Amino acid sequence: MAGAIFPILPGALAIYGAFFVYGFMISFEPFGWVFWTLQTLIVAVLIFADYAVNAWGVKRYGGSRASVIGSTIGVLIGPFVIPGFGLLIGPFAGAVIGELMSRASLEQSLRVGYGSVVGLFTSTLVKIILQTIMIILFIIWLVV
Repeated sequence: MAGAIFPILPGALAIYGAFFVYGFMISFEPFGWVFWTLQTLIVAVLIFADYAVNAWGVKRYGGSRASVIGSTIGVLIGPFVIPGFGLLIGPFAGAVIGELMSRASLEQSLRVGYGSVVGLFTSTLVKIILQTIMIILFIIWLVV
């Protein structure tokens, strides 16, 4: 679940990999094609949603392509440059810088920066929900 909070960590892929580890160490018997299809679809949705929801937040507040790219770079680099607060400051600063580079006003750039933070929180919420569903499905398949 840490991957839901820290974008650099592969949360969904780690959970997916854990299912394989369980299968190799214990048994693949409880899991059929329905389980693997559902889990694979959830991972695919998570990977797509991670970028799409963040971009949606930037676009929703009037951001350009440059601010989407800046926000994405900020999400990846921010936590390393500014430990602790970089996860919030990175996408905000990246979106603002990207928007300023595309010649938008400071007010518009700050609004887009706010949108990047909204997108980040929305993306995090979606990841937490979908990763929880992955784990619940795993438990259900073991119990049933």
